[in-house]
Amino acid sequence: TSAYSSPAKSLGDPGITPLSPSHIVKDSDADDAVEQLFLVVVAIDFGTTSSGYAYSFTKEPECIHVMRRWEGGDPGVSNQKTPTTILLTPERKFHSFGYAARDFYHDLDPTESKHWLYFEKFKMKLHTTGNLTMETDLTATNGKKVKALEIFAYALQFFKEQALKELSDQGGSDFENTEVRWVITVPAIWKQPAKQFMRQAAYKAGMASPENPEQLIIALEPEAASIYCRKLRLHQMIDLSSRAPVNGYSPSDTIGTGFTQAKEHVRHKRQSRTFMVENVIGEIWSELEEGRDRYIVVDSGGGTVDMTVHQIRLPEGHLKELYKATGGPYGSLGVDYEFEKLLCKIFGEDFIEQFKIKRPAAWVDLMIAFESRKRAAAPDRTNPLNITLPFSFIDYYKKFRGHSVEHALRKSNVDFVKWSSQGMLRMSPDAMNALFKPTIDQIVQHLSEVFDKPEVTNVKFLFLVGGFAESPLLQQAVQSAFGSRCRVIIPQDVGLTILKGAVLFGLDPAVIKVRRSPLTYGVGVLNRFVEGKHPPEKLLVKDGTRWCTDVFDKFISADQSVALGETVTRSYTPAKPSQLVIVINIYSSEQDNVSFITESGVKKCGTLRLDLTGTDTSVPNRREIKTLMQFGDTEIKAMAIDVATSKSVKVGIDFLNY
Repeated sequence: TSAYSSPAKSLGDPGITPLSPSHIVKDSDADDAVEQLFLVVVAIDFGTTSSGYAYSFTKEPECIHVMRRWEGGDPGVSNQKTPTTILLTPERKFHSFGYAARDFYHDLDPTESKHWLYFEKFKMKLHTTGNLTMETDLTATNGKKVKALEIFAYALQFFKEQALKELSDQGGSDFENTEVRWVITVPAIWKQPAKQFMRQAAYKAGMASPENPEQLIIALEPEAASIYCRKLRLHQMIDLSSRAPVNGYSPSDTIGTGFTQAKEHVRHKRQSRTFMVENVIGEIWSELEEGRDRYIVVDSGGGTVDMTVHQIRLPEGHLKELYKATGGPYGSLGVDYEFEKLLCKIFGEDFIEQFKIKRPAAWVDLMIAFESRKRAAAPDRTNPLNITLPFSFIDYYKKFRGHSVEHALRKSNVDFVKWSSQGMLRMSPDAMNALFKPTIDQIVQHLSEVFDKPEVTNVKFLFLVGGFAESPLLQQAVQSAFGSRCRVIIPQDVGLTILKGAVLFGLDPAVIKVRRSPLTYGVGVLNRFVEGKHPPEKLLVKDGTRWCTDVFDKFISADQSVALGETVTRSYTPAKPSQLVIVINIYSSEQDNVSFITESGVKKCGTLRLDLTGTDTSVPNRREIKTLMQFGDTEIKAMAIDVATSKSVKVGIDFLNY
């Protein structure tokens, strides 16, 4: 039977019916296992374009160590993180990750490289795939497909081994995986299946296991950033809106220069890569009125931009989420995509498609050259930006079209882009800024919508974090659009904000006290049929009783606030008293008001199967089945208990296998 057939008609599952009015129990300590003692917390920021890890020993939580420097950085790109690229051998075995993967792939002979499987920017697939499962594929640059779960597990395993090796080298003895609590960050706007997918990949990589799930925390990127921002001291940030000098620079310095100087500030301490986090709440928070003022964290990365609205609860400085995370695929990848469109306009889409397939390594090269120029774009730049075209691009174009790249540029009537005699594309600053515009416009547009929400008043600060926040063009756009409404603040070393915050979150996961549920959850039940209220097609007559089937009994609504560890309890009774196997199906929806599980957008995401055969049969004639759902963590747990016999069954909500 399909998932949506009436539960009443499906065999052996006559369904359950509500027994009591619903009640909510605040019960955070009921079911928690004894807190395990980990020696160290390692957080992995698995980004769309670049990734990295940082760690802190639980004995000295004020020190956050960012991973050691990587070999093979790019010119014009600080390499505290490594590119999210992975290379598999022609036999589909893991070969390398990051710069190493990129450089090795690049040095292969084209006849050989077409057999190797190279993946980049693959994290976006989890955001864009509507029906993600354990079987979803990723496509390598050579067109071959591999299971996404395998690629993600390889990547996480690589980080696990790197981190354990660094910890062992540092401590002089072998570090065991059991001594580590892992934190992996994901965008807050990801749907539940993607978050669960990340956890499955981590289990496959051996970081934790279904038997020991607490060893891994899935943290939300803007939340992690928010936790770190609370600790910022004045000398650790750049306030774009301040009229007074910031970090000792006069405001007449352009945003861009203030920014590089601020970076230099940290650079000489870089080798140690240890950041001190004082155990206080930073000074700027003293300006926030408790219970009234809010702040927005805008996390702009390579793939997605995520926003969360938080409020601080003093004195401990706990965070409360005020509006569910929103955002979209407006990361800096959008700029790369615009550059690709520009190349198609000049050289022809047919050529670019062919070039990507026939010379994948040269295409990667071209995008690296673009990346470093992209980082040089600034609002007040006057001199052109030169992008080196790989020799094989020039060569292949001539073979493909029969005329030169230079000829194509002259003919293309794309203003602002010229050919320079040194074999470069020469872009005017306006042309470069135009590539940023669509993406930045979407970010500003989305932020305006968030600011217009009734829940989002009294915003005092806007923190701009994530790798894309380093862009002076984005800084300027956000400052000019919202600078009059709130203070726009950028933490120094902004690309590492999420990483550092994720470590702090792993050291104290209870710091976020209130979240908003991203979905509405409930279970499918039978209700007594009421003429005139229930639709006639839902009527089911069983043993003389008239039931309404497919009813969605709501546990919690989308965007409702949930305290950490909050448990919602409902009591049900089998519609048929003699029933011994009780099946409770859990459903979710993005809509608030759901009446029936057959409505569009309602998805089954869990099943509790309570088997009571062999238990004492002298049970009261109305058997009470208590169902509990615990919310608030980034994962959700459900449980059913037969009150008479205390027999129980647990399940994690599963969005991948239904």
